[in-house]
Amino acid sequence: MGLIDDLKGKAQGLIQGNEEAIKNGIEKAGNFVDEKTGGKYAGHVDKVQNAASDFVAKNDGQPGQAPVTDEPKQP
Repeated sequence: MGLIDDLKGKAQGLIQGNEEAIKNGIEKAGNFVDEKTGGKYAGHVDKVQNAASDFVAKNDGQPGQAPVTDEPKQP
């Protein structure tokens, strides 16, 4: 298992039961960055916010759920 897969697995365990709080934190962090940079990187920040929120949504804390990877499954 690669480092990224290991980190995703750990993140899934932390997400369980905290989905809304995490999504709120993602939104607040992005807004903070936009405020401090004067919105200069707003497009990039929005992409990261969306990707992080999507990750939280995909890993809704279902026990026994397999880790989500971007790699196709091998037969």
